[in-house]
Amino acid sequence: MEQDTKIANQSQLQAPVSLPTQVFLPCDWPYRMLGNAMILGVILFLASITVTIKTDLINKQLLSLQDSLMLAAGELGLVVDDVIVEGRKRTPVAVLNQAIGVKRGDNLLKLDLDAIRYNLEQLPWVRSAAVRRSFLPNVIQVALEEYSVKCLWQFNERFYPIGEDNNVIEVDDYVPDKPLLLIVGAGAPEHVNELLEAIDDGSDIFKRVKAANFISERRWDIILDDIERGITVKMPEKGIAEAWKKLHKLNESKNILKRKLTNIDLRLEGKVIVKLEKSGSKKAKKLKSVKESRL
Repeated sequence: MEQDTKIANQSQLQAPVSLPTQVFLPCDWPYRMLGNAMILGVILFLASITVTIKTDLINKQLLSLQDSLMLAAGELGLVVDDVIVEGRKRTPVAVLNQAIGVKRGDNLLKLDLDAIRYNLEQLPWVRSAAVRRSFLPNVIQVALEEYSVKCLWQFNERFYPIGEDNNVIEVDDYVPDKPLLLIVGAGAPEHVNELLEAIDDGSDIFKRVKAANFISERRWDIILDDIERGITVKMPEKGIAEAWKKLHKLNESKNILKRKLTNIDLRLEGKVIVKLEKSGSKKAKKLKSVKESRL
C-alpha cells in the first residue's frame, strides 16, 4: 500500500501544468497616433484662423479709432502751420516744395514722414534728409544734407558736378562758385579718387592742375596752368604716386615746369620724354628724351 501511495504521489507530481495562453491582437496604435495628430492639427488650424480673424477685426477697429482720433485732432487745431527747412543751398525751392508735398492746414498727425524723407532723398542735390513733427508751433522740420561738389565732369559735351561720393549729380543749371578740377572721359568719376589720393599733396604743382583727362578708361593725362594751352603731363597706368613724385624731383632739380614745354611723358620707367613748344613757323614737333639719372 505504501508503494501504491508513492506511485500516486509521483503521478500527481508529473501531471501537466496548465499555463495561461497569450493572444496577440493586431497592432493598431500607430494608426491611433496618426489619427490623434490629424485631429490635433485640424484643431490648431481652426484656432489659428479664429485668432487671425479676431486679430484682423481688432486691427481694423484700432485703425478706425486711430483715424477718428487724427480727424478729431485736426479739427481741434493740430494742423501744419509751416514747413521749416535747414541745410538747403542748391535745391530749388519749387522742387523742394513738390517733394515735401505739404500744405498749410494739412493734418499734422496724418502726414507720412518716411514718405516725405524718401521723396527728398531722390532729389539730385540731397545726400540725406531728416523729417520730424514739432508741436506748438505746429510745423514740419526738415534737415537736409546736400552734396558738396568735388570736381566737374565733362562727358558727351555736357558738364556734370561730381559729389564727394563720386556720384554724378544730374542737373543742367549748375554754375560753380569756385574753381574746380575738370575731369574728362568715360569712367572718370569712378577713378578720380585714385588720382586725387596720389597727387593732392597741397603742393604748388597740384595748385596748377586745371584738368585731368581719363584716357581709354586706363590712365590719366594731367593738364597744368591752362586747359587749352597748358602743359600736359602723361601719367602711367600704374604707379601714379611715384610718377607724381618724379615730377616733383625733376622740377626741384631742373625747373622743368618753367621751360616752354607742351608735354611731359612719365609713362616710361627710367625715362622722361618732353615735347617742346613750337617756335615761330616751325611745324615739326621736337622731342627730347632724357634719362632720369641725368635730370
